[in-house]
Amino acid sequence: MTTEPSTTEHPTTVQHTTEHYTTEQTRRRPMTSPPVPRTTQAQILAGPTVFEDEHLLPADQDALLQVRSRLQDTDLAAPPVVLPDFHHKSKMELPSSVAIATRGTIRPDLTGSSVNCGMALIALDSDDADPAAVERFMRGVRERYPYPTKGGRELSATEVLSAAEHGAEFGADRWDLPAEELERIEEGGRLDLEPYGGIERLQKELPGFAVQLARFRFGTVGPSNHFVELQRVEEVLDPETASRLGVHEGQLTVQYHGGGGVLAGEIGRLFTRRKDYPRQVKAVNLALKPLFHLRTARSWQALRERLDLYFTDGCPPISLDSDEGQRLMLANAAAMNYGFAFRVSTYASLRRLASECFGGGTGRLVVDSPHNSIYEEPVGDGRGVVHRHNSCRAYTADMMPAGTTFAETGQAVLLPGTHRTSSFLAVAGEHADRSLHSACHGAGTVVSDLVRRGLSGADPQGRQTLRFRYSDAAPTDVAHYDDNGVTAALDVLRRHELVRPVARMRPIAVLH
Repeated sequence: MTTEPSTTEHPTTVQHTTEHYTTEQTRRRPMTSPPVPRTTQAQILAGPTVFEDEHLLPADQDALLQVRSRLQDTDLAAPPVVLPDFHHKSKMELPSSVAIATRGTIRPDLTGSSVNCGMALIALDSDDADPAAVERFMRGVRERYPYPTKGGRELSATEVLSAAEHGAEFGADRWDLPAEELERIEEGGRLDLEPYGGIERLQKELPGFAVQLARFRFGTVGPSNHFVELQRVEEVLDPETASRLGVHEGQLTVQYHGGGGVLAGEIGRLFTRRKDYPRQVKAVNLALKPLFHLRTARSWQALRERLDLYFTDGCPPISLDSDEGQRLMLANAAAMNYGFAFRVSTYASLRRLASECFGGGTGRLVVDSPHNSIYEEPVGDGRGVVHRHNSCRAYTADMMPAGTTFAETGQAVLLPGTHRTSSFLAVAGEHADRSLHSACHGAGTVVSDLVRRGLSGADPQGRQTLRFRYSDAAPTDVAHYDDNGVTAALDVLRRHELVRPVARMRPIAVLH
């Protein structure tokens, strides 16, 4: 197993830490990790680059075997990356918290079916968390986005296609948001469809049935691991960067985790046979999948190819330069755009509700970051297709568009704990290239694991989160843990200069 990046003294030796650091120690510990040598083909074949603490946060060996097994026939452009919070959910094709770069092919099964599922953070213009205001806000969110949903159409068919083409730009125009906020969304919230055939090809390929379904449940959040969390900035770790991002100590923030919406979910299941197939989704796909793949085949050869690719087990690599590869990338870009527009809609509702309940202005978007994505990106000396599964992108400042905030700070990265621990706001570190410019999208499994092992316990200050559900039941108080789990995950990222912590937020209330 190839593990963490090596040091100059021991170019092939893994260095782990058995220590656990407080927030103060995390901030002050010196950065001494040297540059990583150029990747060789032998290193690629040797196995994943694993960012772990061998004693405190060891990577699951069975999950590592799953990664190796799934990548046997893949044209890797770099060693696969395994990040903290690495674990395998039974309904997923691949373990969470990974990034995998291929050179000339695409593998949709190397990311999740929930394309552009992601998280975002809003900095509010208020420091006042009056209990009555907190309850009004959470109940307002629940009324705006009830679960089960009420089935109303949020978009017209024309708007669905506009969202798929223009992404967050459509959302900003539709919900009257400042255009400058789009710089805080990954890729500006829009992938260009033109390199893959444009909106014209998408309209020909995408069945009207799919468009009609995508009019529903737009901007919703829902239960499971999705959430809306009201927080307070408890500690600023990098004042200059925090100021540039619009964050200060004592400030209220809203962090939310939402999917990419109906269209993104449909497309995420069209190009490979998924393990995660809820009954209602399976019923829809029985009609949608043949319509999408078979009715537009231009020859018997294309028809046979699509039957082999999408209607049998497994998912062979698809050449990026082939017509089928371009078709897949077109669908992926449209799904990502729809997902960006989806969370812009959520943002518009949450910022309005927050202003009404807590006073002040409508707040500002700090970052919106997908964690299930496929992008063409720089990899080593060339370009590759980077598949991230439950991991988020962390571009350094020099890779961000000139004139934007992230071009000064590096791309903002969210590292949530749970509703019982702190969460962190960070930015890409100087050597984020070591992890294919990727960071884990959360530390929930780490938190649970350390509690189970007796390495984390109750919060010494006895703090609590007010927990709301989607039922009419009264909210309940949930006791906090200490921050050992989330800080342990952060420390692995920080030690390798993948991210630089900026601020720590503690939850006040949550809806999930």
